[in-house]
Formats: sequence, C-alpha cells, structure tokens
Amino acid sequence: MEPYKLIRSDRRTLSMELSPTGDLILRAPRRLPVREIERFIESHESWIRKHRDRLQKREAFHEEHFATEEQITALIARAKAVLPEKTEYWAKIMGVTHTGVCITRAQKRFGSCSPSDHIAYSYRLMAYPEDVINYVVVHELAHIRHKNHSADFYAFVARFIPDYKRREAILKHR
Repeated sequence: MEPYKLIRSDRRTLSMELSPTGDLILRAPRRLPVREIERFIESHESWIRKHRDRLQKREAFHEEHFATEEQITALIARAKAVLPEKTEYWAKIMGVTHTGVCITRAQKRFGSCSPSDHIAYSYRLMAYPEDVINYVVVHELAHIRHKNHSADFYAFVARFIPDYKRREAILKHR
C-alpha cells in the first residue's frame, strides 16, 4: 500500500493531493473507514504515478536549468529586458492597457494579472521557447479584458494565439 498522510475533518468527501515533494496527502471525513480510504488510493494509482512523474520531471528541469543563484540572476535580468517590451507590443495589438510589469521569483505560476491590471511574470518563463513566452504574455493581458478563465477569455486569447493549447501544454508538461 502506498504510504500517505491522512487528515480527517468534518468534510463530506474524500480528496487526494500530492505535496510539492511528492508525498501523498488524503483528506477524509472523520468516520470514513480506513479500508475505504485505501481502496480509493488503489483505484487512483495511475493518477498518483502520472503526477509524481510530472513532479519529478519539473524538479529535474528546475535543477538542470536553475542550479545557481548566478543563473537565476541572469534569467531575471533577461526577463526584465525582454518581458516589458513584449507586453507593450502585445497590449497594443490586443487593445488593452496594463498598469505595469514586474518580474518575480514565483515558482508555481508563470504570470499573473492583478485586479488593477498590473502584470507579473516569473523569471522561470525565460527558460521556455519564444512562442510559449508570447502565449503567457497574451494570456495575462487577456485577463485585463476577462478576469477569469471563461470561454470568452479563451476565445479572446485564440484571436491572437490560435494554437494556444499547444503552447499551454508545453508549460504543463515540461
């Protein structure tokens, strides 16, 4: 049986997640029998393997590309030189106005758009091909017009990046 951490609470459903280190965490109702929890784990073994593999690939990629502070500093400098200019370029094409651009050390997301239309990008984005970088820029600028991930949001993105799904897949699987 797969080792796991069990967190019981007053919830009604059973859920499972992997921590950033790959540990299996289950959240369960207080009175749910352990045998049901273990059946649930067994029935989701392929999901666990798939997501652990993805975590290991990301970790290997991270270690390979960002091993030193010097490398991170170089990527940040490149991001500061490239991303504000790309953001201006795409904002004009898309007909949107942002309130500023900053570069962060975010590890879990490549970009974000604040409620006040300020765009932030992770330096990690600079390790990706230019077409993927352009997708993230367009994605974040699209949030100025659509503050969600609705069908209208993705239709707006697709007007500028018709193959956005392919580019998005690269971000998720690398």
